[in-house]
Amino acid sequence: MTLVSVSASNLDTWRDLSAAQQPDWPDRGELDKVVAELAGLPPLVFAGECDQLKDSMAAVARGEAFVLQGGDCAETFAGATAENVRNKLKTLLQMAIVLTYAGRVPVVKIGRLAGQFAKPRSKPTEVRDGVELPAYRGDMVNGFDFTPEARRPDPNRLLRAYHSSAVTLNLARAFTKGGYADLRQVHAWNQDFVAESPAGRRYEQLAREIDQALAFMRACGADPEEFHTVEFYSSHESLILDYDRALTRIDSRTGLPYDVSAHMVWIGERTRQLDGAHVEFFSRIRNPIGVKLGPTTTPEEAIALIDKLNPDNEPGRLTFITRMGAGKVRDALPTLVEKVNASGATVAWVCDPMHGNTFEAPSGHKTRRLDDVLDEVAGFFEVHHALGTHPGGIHIEFTGDDVTECVGGGHAIVEEDLALRYETACDPRLNRGQSLDLAFRVAELYRSS
Repeated sequence: MTLVSVSASNLDTWRDLSAAQQPDWPDRGELDKVVAELAGLPPLVFAGECDQLKDSMAAVARGEAFVLQGGDCAETFAGATAENVRNKLKTLLQMAIVLTYAGRVPVVKIGRLAGQFAKPRSKPTEVRDGVELPAYRGDMVNGFDFTPEARRPDPNRLLRAYHSSAVTLNLARAFTKGGYADLRQVHAWNQDFVAESPAGRRYEQLAREIDQALAFMRACGADPEEFHTVEFYSSHESLILDYDRALTRIDSRTGLPYDVSAHMVWIGERTRQLDGAHVEFFSRIRNPIGVKLGPTTTPEEAIALIDKLNPDNEPGRLTFITRMGAGKVRDALPTLVEKVNASGATVAWVCDPMHGNTFEAPSGHKTRRLDDVLDEVAGFFEVHHALGTHPGGIHIEFTGDDVTECVGGGHAIVEEDLALRYETACDPRLNRGQSLDLAFRVAELYRSS
């Protein structure tokens, strides 16, 4: 690895470049005060944990593991409760169990949580009934209510995002290390919806098989620590650069900079300009990182991103998260994967089957069809199978609650149901049953690939 001398100037080169999707802060002096306070706060994660995730992502890139990355489209401060965090973790762990047992593959578990408080928007403003206000950019920036007061960008929300992330991470660590994630809990996690959900009944059958396997291993005297806790990592889209820069620290072990707001951060499709501020900032930090790639991405753009973000071809450093859409994945993805693979670059390939499949229902709700989500994942696997490359994981938006935001699933939701429990702050999420439907389908695809 090429070690570079690190200074504040190295970490601030992005400030001289165009930064897309940044809020129009009304008071720069207030922002500077908040950023200075953030810079003095403790890290949310540690550099050694980031390196541990990087090692796991290297296994994904080698074809030896699979990534399950998921959580809220946009977290809210009000959602940082024990119940909400537990339900999201429960769903993620249930999906991971399905993939591990039915897919027979080690699963790297990464949450879209403890930092996913900012969202890019297609337009800077929103108009309702002739009134134009700034768009809602996530709780880190402004409020959801359509009022001038709520929509005014407020730098103090960056501090609230930090503290909310700390609470969420503390809960996540307690749940994953304190016995809740014990494999013997697989039945207890399911009691509330097994009787009424097709996905729940299917999961319960798998849980019984796991119980039998665990009983056999205990009879043989085997009870490894891995059965009682799980490694769980946090991630978010690094959108508001002032926040992530303020939470970048120099690791005392190596003298290298890490963005300690999360274990992994990614660049979105709207902010991946090669000459832009986000790519420049990411080139300086040492976390495992991701880049979202849409259907218009050329192989030349992907390879240029690799050269900028991972010039040493470090395994586990870079993940490409493809978001093509069910109708485009089989046409847009093959050349991209083929050319990147031919370049000798070491990247992990992960499928985001959510963002390319959004449409507006007649009711005005943004939604997604589970069938389209499943179809894009199937296309992702087909492409990699045909090329002899590794389909490395999925990146999804889901919740542990019984919302009605996406249509379809074993317990079918139709467009007329969307208004019943449409609770997202931004984009539609899979509910718990739909998430498990997806996990079983991915396990089938993985075993047959």
